[in-house]
Amino acid sequence: MSEHTERLGAGRYIDAAQAPRDTVTTVHELATADGAKVTGVLRVVPGARTVVALMHPRQDLTHHVLVPELLARGYAVWTQGTRSVNNDLTLVHEQALLDAAAGQVLLRQKGFDHVVTLGHSGGGALFTFYHEQAGLPPAQRLTQTPAGRPIDLAAAEMPLPDGAVFMAPHPGQGALLLRLIDPSVVDESDPLAADPGLDPFDPANGFDEPPHSSSYAPAFVTRYRAAQHDRIARLDEIARRRVDEAAAARRRYKSTADPADRRTALAPRVLTIYRTDADLRFTDLSLSPNDRPYGSLFGRRPDLTNYGLVGFGRLTTPDAWLSTWSGLSSNADFVRCAPTVTAPTLFVELTGDQACFPEDAKTMVDALGSTDKTHVRVAGTHFGGPIADGAPTGASLAAADIGAWLADRFS
Repeated sequence: MSEHTERLGAGRYIDAAQAPRDTVTTVHELATADGAKVTGVLRVVPGARTVVALMHPRQDLTHHVLVPELLARGYAVWTQGTRSVNNDLTLVHEQALLDAAAGQVLLRQKGFDHVVTLGHSGGGALFTFYHEQAGLPPAQRLTQTPAGRPIDLAAAEMPLPDGAVFMAPHPGQGALLLRLIDPSVVDESDPLAADPGLDPFDPANGFDEPPHSSSYAPAFVTRYRAAQHDRIARLDEIARRRVDEAAAARRRYKSTADPADRRTALAPRVLTIYRTDADLRFTDLSLSPNDRPYGSLFGRRPDLTNYGLVGFGRLTTPDAWLSTWSGLSSNADFVRCAPTVTAPTLFVELTGDQACFPEDAKTMVDALGSTDKTHVRVAGTHFGGPIADGAPTGASLAAADIGAWLADRFS
């Protein structure tokens, strides 16, 4: 591993720098190998021969804070969404790979000398998954989703990128939820039903009123995390049962053409996943210590946001649950895919991250297969905000390291 550096430097929305005035911006509608339509934005500055591709499985990155930073350093920037952008109800990661492939094909057609992927947050696991499948002979690529639905990755053109940058990547949507989900839920149809012995916000278990850090006993932490695993397994069982019921209805319809069976096969069986903002590390800052503020990605009061409408994986189809949100079934797992990322790689850890904790970062970096990998730490929070008022933003510090790394390898 090359030189390990650390810089001194919370918020989701960060003021971005201005793009250079001579930036040329074009919008592209792309057709994927399976016939879906996705949209991307290409920004090019004069002389740019390397393009950086930003993508996230669920979010629109058109105005990502790194876009003007990279343009100002002379790089073209491609941002695109998946077919499930800003609506992850039906997000299937295997389909998102076909969306990513369409963008990679376009960038090769544009004639850039180098194409580098940049995965921020959930984009990290998406791009490690893409690198894995793109690096395989077509016949060895996945042929079905975790729900058993066919996926024809073999027929897709999947250009292999020349480099990979990861900024504050979390371990994957499913791996993340495995630490976020509230295991005290005892009834999946009741948002308030709870086992008090597993309630992370019960003072009897070590919780303290914010902003004071809680203090959970090691035995409770162990029991809590085992119960989180068990809840994911139970939800997997529910999802697979619903997938099987729909498949059985489709088979019956093919043999009898009974409209009732067709309705059964088509009727959405959406899972409602209650209470998904309950990582113990949000309220006990002694667990996985770093520079993060008290609270979660959704706010400073996880004891309240855990019960709210907004959260990871709150509404999802069974197929999307198994492909994206299940830490036991999803293929889009950073550590699982990382050994296949063999291109030059930069991993930017943010010291105040609330989703990629220090041990996560070490595990992910160690798993990367590249012989040319660089791990840097910069002061900032998960979305690139500053650690403290008046400090440089994590995004600006990360951009400096990313720009230098790109210049060294893709000048």
